[in-house]
Amino acid sequence: MDHHEQDEHGAVPDEQRVVWAVVVTGIGPLLLAATPEGLVNVVFHATDAIRERALDRLASRLGTEPVEAPGSPLLAEAIRQVRAYFAGERQDFELPLDWSLISGFNRQVLRELASGVPYGTVVGYGDLAGRVGQPGAAQAVGAAMGANPLPVVVPCHRVVESDGGIGGFGGGLEAKRRLLALEGVLPEPLF
Repeated sequence: MDHHEQDEHGAVPDEQRVVWAVVVTGIGPLLLAATPEGLVNVVFHATDAIRERALDRLASRLGTEPVEAPGSPLLAEAIRQVRAYFAGERQDFELPLDWSLISGFNRQVLRELASGVPYGTVVGYGDLAGRVGQPGAAQAVGAAMGANPLPVVVPCHRVVESDGGIGGFGGGLEAKRRLLALEGVLPEPLF
């Protein structure tokens, strides 16, 4: 499947478009995908195989074939802000987000996380559960973090275990440590 063939997509109305690009970052290549609504997906370790899987999943979930378009205006601001974040020049993402890949409790928790847990801070799984009115739901919060379609931008790396453990992370613990180190929460990993 060739994602570079733009011609056949020329007829696709803008409102159905999904565009994507890969950005090289301090934690490896990230795939960013956007719709006219906003950024819809961020995928870690976007090597060829992972990228293909992510794009197939997006196509089936969103009902349209994602088009590689690093120059798309739908992606320009997201790419700029992601680069600035990894360069240590930006602490907050100010981007329209398309939440269509996630719903219900998971979406509620992730929205609270996006608006309520700023750069350079962390929150416990149980604390975050309490903030959305489900104080006993630490496990469910963990599952919501694992299902986060917008990691980095919706900062699930800031959710840690209350006993000081780092907790899990879809991008791998090394990536979580690096993100927390970038934000000054953890010392830079030595090796």
